Amino acid sequence: MSTTLTGACPECETDLTTPPMVKGETLACPECMLTLRVEDVSSGLLSLQMVEVQLRDWGQ
Repeated sequence: MSTTLTGACPECETDLTTPPMVKGETLACPECMLTLRVEDVSSGLLSLQMVEVQLRDWGQ
């Protein structure tokens, strides 16, 4: 039986289901495409934090 973890994107609140992950791993939200970092895993629930990604400055 495979174990999955659940959590929600802190930005768009999309429910996420992932294979087993550990603290510090990152994933992309399939809905808003934000990069999320696993802050904690407790009883099958992921605590996710948005990761600030440096985007290229296009001079805008």
